[in-house]
Amino acid sequence: MINRILDKVIENHYTNNKSALLLTGARQVGKTIAIRKYAQKAEMELVEINFHEDQLAKNIFIGAQNAQDVLLRISAHTRKQLVPGKTMIFFDEIQKYPDVVTWVKFLVDEGSYRYALSGSLLGVELKDVRSMPVGSMDIKEVYPLTLEEFARAVGVSDVVITSIREAWEQRKPVDEVVHASMMRVLSLYLLVGGMPAVVQTYIDTNDMQAVHRKQEEILTLYHWDIAQYDPDNKLYLNEIFDLIPTELNAKNKRFILKNMNEHRHFARHENGFIWLKDAGVALPTYNVEEPRVPLKLSEMRNLFKLFQNDVGLLAAQYAQEIAMQILTGQVNINYGAIYENFVAQELKAHGWDLRYFNSKKQGEVDFIIEEGTRVLPIEVKSGKDYQRHSALTNLLTNREYGIQEAWVFNNGNMQQKGNVLYAPIYMTMFVEKKRIVGDTHYVLDLNGLR
Repeated sequence: MINRILDKVIENHYTNNKSALLLTGARQVGKTIAIRKYAQKAEMELVEINFHEDQLAKNIFIGAQNAQDVLLRISAHTRKQLVPGKTMIFFDEIQKYPDVVTWVKFLVDEGSYRYALSGSLLGVELKDVRSMPVGSMDIKEVYPLTLEEFARAVGVSDVVITSIREAWEQRKPVDEVVHASMMRVLSLYLLVGGMPAVVQTYIDTNDMQAVHRKQEEILTLYHWDIAQYDPDNKLYLNEIFDLIPTELNAKNKRFILKNMNEHRHFARHENGFIWLKDAGVALPTYNVEEPRVPLKLSEMRNLFKLFQNDVGLLAAQYAQEIAMQILTGQVNINYGAIYENFVAQELKAHGWDLRYFNSKKQGEVDFIIEEGTRVLPIEVKSGKDYQRHSALTNLLTNREYGIQEAWVFNNGNMQQKGNVLYAPIYMTMFVEKKRIVGDTHYVLDLNGLR
C-alpha cells in the first residue's frame, strides 16, 4: 500500500482534535483509501455509509430529532453495533447528500464516536448547504501524489530524498549519479502521474499500457461528472476540458475561448471554468499585471492558463504511443507544457496560489508566487538553453519592482548565478510554504483613549 504525507495529516488530526475531518478533492485522488487506512492502523471499527452506492442512506437523517436518533438509525441501517471510543463513522461520496454536513456538529458534540467525511465536486455541491459546522469539522484538500510521494512509492530511499532536500536547502549540486537517476524518476512521474490507482497499477505491473488504460478510466469518470453537473452545457464543458492539452501546447499557453468558437465570451461561460476549478479537475493559473505584494490586487481573472489536476492525465491525452521511447531516451520531445503542468501541480499541492506574470513590454514569466513580503518569479525550462530568459531578466533588472531573487527549474544540476538560482526540475517538490515563526501576539495601545 502506498504511504502518503496525507496519512500523517489524518493521524495528527484525530490525535489532537475531537472534530470531524472532511477530505475534499477530485475523483480518484485517494480520499476513501486514506480514511480506511487510518481506521485500520488506529484499530477502529469503520462503519461506512456511501451515499452514491446506497441511495436509501439519506433516509437516516430525514425526520431525525437529534444525534441519538441518527446514531440509532445508522446502527440499524448498517447492521453494525456502534462501540463508543472504538467506532469511526465514515460518510463517503457526500456530494450525493451534502445535507449530512449539517448533522456533523450534533454528532461530534454527542461525543461517543469519531467521524470522517469525503467526496468529490464538493467545491460545487457544498455551496448550498444550510449550515456549515464551524468548529466541529476540519477540511483538508487532497491532491494526487506529489513527486516526493511518488518517488518513495517506486522505491527511492528516504536517505536519497533527504540528501536531495539538503542540496536544495544548502543551494549545492546533487551527486551526479543521484541527479541522473532522479531525472529518470521524474520522466516516469510525468507519464504515470499521481493518481493512487494509476501509481499502484504501475507498481504492480510495470506495464505502461495498463497505466494508460487506468488513466483513460479516470478521464471517462471526469467526463461523466461533467455530464451529471450540467446536462444542458455538458458538451461545452467537455470541450473546455479536452482543450487543455492543446491550449498548453500553444505558444503562450493561455486559454483562449475563440479556439472553441470565435463568438465565445468569458463572462458568459465563467461558471464553466469555475466548475472545473471547484471540482478539482483543472488548475487555473491567473495573470497578474504587476509583480507586487499583494499579488491578488493585480490578478486578472479573465486571463489565465488552465492546467490538468494531474500531469499523468495530461500526458495520457498526448502521444501515449511514444511513452516507452520517452522513458528509454529514444526520442527527444518538447516537454514544455508537461513540465509546466508538473510545476503547477506541485505548487498547488504545497498550498501556493497559482499565478503567472505577463506584459507586452517585459514578457511572460511562467509562475510568480508571494512568499511573505517578497515576490518570487519562477521559470520552467525543458530545453538546454535554460539560462536564456529575457522576461525574467527584465523583472530582475526593473528597480521599480525590487525583486531580489528568481528560480529557474530545468534539467541541469544546481547552480547559482547572481540572483538567479538554477535548480533541477525535480526540486520543485521542496518549494514549500514557510510557517510563520516568532511572536505573533499584539496588544493594542489604548493610551489617550481611556
